[in-house]
Amino acid sequence: MTDTERAGVRVPDRPSLDGLAEKWTRRWAELGTYTFDRRKNRSEVFAIDTPPLTVSGSVHIGHAFSYTHTDIVARFQRMQGKEVFYPVGWDDNGLPTERRVQNYFGVRCDPTLPYVAGYRPPQQPVEEQQAVSRRNFIELCERLTADDELVYEETWRRLGLSVDWSARYTTIGASAQVASQRAFLRNLRRGEAYQAEAPSLWDISFGTAVAQAELEDRDRPGAYHRLLFRAATAAADPEEDGGTGESLYVDTTRPELLPACVALVFHPDDDRYRRLAGTTAVTPLFGVEVPIHPHRLADPEKGTGLAMICTFGDLTDVIWWRELNLPIRSVIGRNGRIRHDVPAGLESAEAGFRYAQLAGLTVAAARRRIVKLLRESGDLIGEPQAITHPVKFYEYGDQPLEIVTARQWYLRNGGRELPLRQRLLERGRELRWVPEFMRHRYEHWVNGLTGDWLVSRQRFFGVPIPVWYQVRDDGTPDHDALILPAEAELPVDPQSQPPSGYSEQQRGRPGGFAADPDVFDTWATSSLTPQIAGGWERDDDLFDRVFPMDLRPQAHEIIRTWLFSTAVRSQLEHDALPWRTAVISGWILDPDRKKMSKSKGRAVGPDELLDRHGPDAVRYWAACGRPGADFTLDENLMRVGRRLATKVLNASRFVLGLGSADALRAPVTEPLDRAMLSELRGVIAAATTAFQAFDHTAALEAAERFFWAFCDDYLELVKSRAYGERGDAAAASARSALGWALSAQLRLLAPVVPFVTDEVWSWWRYGSIHRATWPTAHELTPLVGDEPGLRLATVGEALRQIRKVKSQRKVSMRTEVSLAEVSAPAAVIEEIRLATDDLRAAGHIDKLEFHPEAAPELVVACTF
Repeated sequence: MTDTERAGVRVPDRPSLDGLAEKWTRRWAELGTYTFDRRKNRSEVFAIDTPPLTVSGSVHIGHAFSYTHTDIVARFQRMQGKEVFYPVGWDDNGLPTERRVQNYFGVRCDPTLPYVAGYRPPQQPVEEQQAVSRRNFIELCERLTADDELVYEETWRRLGLSVDWSARYTTIGASAQVASQRAFLRNLRRGEAYQAEAPSLWDISFGTAVAQAELEDRDRPGAYHRLLFRAATAAADPEEDGGTGESLYVDTTRPELLPACVALVFHPDDDRYRRLAGTTAVTPLFGVEVPIHPHRLADPEKGTGLAMICTFGDLTDVIWWRELNLPIRSVIGRNGRIRHDVPAGLESAEAGFRYAQLAGLTVAAARRRIVKLLRESGDLIGEPQAITHPVKFYEYGDQPLEIVTARQWYLRNGGRELPLRQRLLERGRELRWVPEFMRHRYEHWVNGLTGDWLVSRQRFFGVPIPVWYQVRDDGTPDHDALILPAEAELPVDPQSQPPSGYSEQQRGRPGGFAADPDVFDTWATSSLTPQIAGGWERDDDLFDRVFPMDLRPQAHEIIRTWLFSTAVRSQLEHDALPWRTAVISGWILDPDRKKMSKSKGRAVGPDELLDRHGPDAVRYWAACGRPGADFTLDENLMRVGRRLATKVLNASRFVLGLGSADALRAPVTEPLDRAMLSELRGVIAAATTAFQAFDHTAALEAAERFFWAFCDDYLELVKSRAYGERGDAAAASARSALGWALSAQLRLLAPVVPFVTDEVWSWWRYGSIHRATWPTAHELTPLVGDEPGLRLATVGEALRQIRKVKSQRKVSMRTEVSLAEVSAPAAVIEEIRLATDDLRAAGHIDKLEFHPEAAPELVVACTF
């Protein structure tokens, strides 16, 4: 490639998109183009709470889509004069990482095993995972996530994200652990965090509790079983039918939970059962007497309208248990099997005998066994009726969740306290939502909370809960006697270090200490990303400049998890919102309009698309999708984006080759030049307004529409004049207008296509375009002067009609037109008259005649 140099302007003779990404990625890093300047005051800063991407081996095209949207905002704000705080984080702790490590290395964690120094995992895939110590397992997690993060970083750099790589963090790193543990200890001291033995959603495969926000419904086959209960006492009114021994029928999909039944319930308005309120019934097989209660959540249209409450079959059981003050009769253990110890209330010999036939069985096997027993006893009415119904799963799990009783840590989130719930709803109304309707998803979630946030997890690779317990004389931990670290001691790992004042030899011994074995739910740490990235109580100077942050960009499906949980943590710690605006992105759909998902095998990575089309093209496709709207993966749009980037190169080469960079001080005198700049002035205003509203799609549409008209119409109309065919003054006007227009348009397009625009900018400008000033309508006003009385589109339409005629005649565009007759309303004719010479030159017209009012719209007839 050779370059043409002219008065400091260096334009490649054959510009190409190839190699631009590598060139500018390297140059931006070398120059620190996007490094945050912390000398700026808070009013001069635009801070972004960047989503820490879950490290799971590969980036999803949906991530590239939504992260590009955020980057467009960052680039626009930077050019608006803001100093942009744009950190990057990796969410590398939690179940997804553990599962990847297990599958990748062929290992599983067994915390009872000793640490093996220099451990090397299996080199080949193994049929059975090799057990390793907790410390060895964590080392493997750290090793794999570090490798994954390098791959992710390379993809983000290729995509052109203008993040500040010096401000990167991980959710398992030391600063994240300190922030997470500090926040929890303060929650605990203020009474916002507490420990309780309570029903918990439990994933059997992973062996951990999960939170309400991590659930998803999946349709699964099941069956209704109609069971025969017997009324144990007479109704309150002796004249009512319903004496002792009356048959009561209950439909259930969980007959294996019959030994856990603690009550029957019906809707208060159900006349069939109102007389039974305050009476009791006897369970089939086990002969346990249970109360019958009215409750608003009972559905009279479901089954027989009479439901059994078991501890616990589903989340409604938990609500009934809590509100009706019922006992716990737990039968399912953490291993997903029926527990061997007989629950309270089943003390009779017959009940014990029945229960022994279920003990130790899996849930499915226990269901088959109890159905057999019910059939034999005559307490199963008819045969099970097959159904398909939604079943609760952990979002990463493969088996239905169970509800087991376990000691867990909770954080108050308004699920059980109306004042806090109302405050969080108010915070949601204070927040600016883009698009606005996403606020309703937030409110729906908050209003639907049924309990506090369960933040403890029975896993290994996570932030340890910073708590020890005193050990009683009998060697058991006293969960009411907490030993807490000082904040200055953080981070701590209670499982590998003793608390202050104790020695390791006292671990688990009477009078000594025991460690809390759990880690925090990953959301309990990532809910603190504004604090972690912003240097909360680690770097007060930085925190004061960035908090509360200006923008939270994220996907809509994690409003209930990440957005809400971050609002909770900020409310509890700062009594404030953590950001001012939330911009919500939609899903990426495949051509069949189904969500692309790695877990469902329908994901596409961005790297192959970046290879095929280039980053500016992929970013262009992403920018075509609006916030909050699902968008289809469409490579045709990427091809359009590449064509746009190529046209930017070629059109810029042409404009600068005319000497436009040297002519910027020349006055713009010609009507067509002023008309073009006048229209561009309106485009700048429209694009700026759209960007300020976080509508990058509308901004791109306005800029792109004008750019193509500029290339297809204006360049062709002024080409000969710019070459000097009508004298120096007319040429200078064209060149000046071209230079100003190119400068403004490059800046308008820079947030979307950063590589090609910075390349062209470097041909004739100093510094990066991404640190240049955003174009304003005011900078063009002195050039335009009074309204030119001419629209570029009008003259452009006349030129297009002339070209169309030549195309239909199959002659060259340079073929001379002996006569062109323009028929149009008088006002349109007057517009075109102002650009007569430019139109004649562009259309190669010998004679141009006008016929005012001869047609209701513009029509051009050509004679050759």
